Amino acid sequence: MSERNPGGSAGALRVLQLVPDALPTFRVDVSVLFGKYLPRYGVQCDVVGKTSDAPPVDQGFASVRRAPTGKKWRVELSYLWLYVRAIFKARREECNVIQVRDMVTHGLIGLMCAKLKRVPFVYWMSYLMSEARIDRARTSLRNGGGLRARMVLLKGLVEYSLLYNVVLRFADHVFVQTDTMLERVEQKGIPRSKMTPVPMGVDMEAVMARPEPRRPDGWETGPLLAYLGALDPVRQIDVIIDALVLIRQVQPDVRLLLIGDGSAKGDAQRLLDHAAKVGVGDAVRITGWLPIQEAWQLLVGADAAVSYVPRGRILDTGSPTKVLEYMALGIPSLGNDNPDQRVVMQEADAGWLTDSTPAGLADAAIRILADPQSAARRAAAGPAYIEAKRSYRVLAEMVAQRYKVLVAQQ
Repeated sequence: MSERNPGGSAGALRVLQLVPDALPTFRVDVSVLFGKYLPRYGVQCDVVGKTSDAPPVDQGFASVRRAPTGKKWRVELSYLWLYVRAIFKARREECNVIQVRDMVTHGLIGLMCAKLKRVPFVYWMSYLMSEARIDRARTSLRNGGGLRARMVLLKGLVEYSLLYNVVLRFADHVFVQTDTMLERVEQKGIPRSKMTPVPMGVDMEAVMARPEPRRPDGWETGPLLAYLGALDPVRQIDVIIDALVLIRQVQPDVRLLLIGDGSAKGDAQRLLDHAAKVGVGDAVRITGWLPIQEAWQLLVGADAAVSYVPRGRILDTGSPTKVLEYMALGIPSLGNDNPDQRVVMQEADAGWLTDSTPAGLADAAIRILADPQSAARRAAAGPAYIEAKRSYRVLAEMVAQRYKVLVAQQ
């Protein structure tokens, strides 16, 4: 299935990007960076992915090719066939860069084809996929997992070896998520000189008109904390709820609004059960997933927003989006010491950086709620910082320049 965008610029540098996601994609570092902003800097993206249940949406790509829907095994085979055809049919006149995102085996195919065609090959690494797969499989085996866990572990180990010994080693360039990820990959023998960190950003044009604040029904008054994002167990939102218990010892009427949902049935209820267990069941609400504008309305209606990211070798290499959105909206925000989050909050001096304990989060929230006027003045520095350092406009300019240097060197 192929859709063309007649508005694509004929003279632009063209990137054939192969992604593991369903299209249209919900990942802003694909849709906003590659669909909206990179074309402004002379880079067009032809994207290949899978079909989602959502109807096709013009996300700004020069073209979109999607594998058909169906049973999982059929989708994977269809996608592989589409992927191989897209790469082997790519002509140098219409394809300046072949880029594979977060797919090791597919990356190997893309690398070989790019070398044959003498087109620069780029690997985009947004997450430590192989390491995460290995960790999950080993945890499953410790908990009694059987053959399936062993197969997942084998796949993770094979892909780990392929990634660092072949795909990244022979790639012309590697985009990583953060400086922390760059350092981890460099330790595997990949030269720092051929890696570029591209952290998550914010579409500042989308937040330019600050949403009208809104409070949940029945919670129109009183102190309110908010969290925006996934509620999966790996996110350890229990820590925020435990912090709420401590905050209520000082501010008895404070409440917590969790804007989002879990990926599995029961994730949200598990958090509500935990809140009831620790005595704050009436002070915690979960909205489920909302359109972004509705979510932002609830965010700016809160007195402060929380960004908690569990520490660990996998998540420490990531770039949290939550605190960026909070700061872009000018909301008093507190966040724990995830490496990338720590850099942002220290540089901007627009939020409250904490350690990763409930007590640390609670202390920052209590200070914000004790002096809301002062907190608002400090948070007002957030939008200018995000515009200058973490807007997709700035990130797109940097990425476009990297592509142009890479192509000029061929």
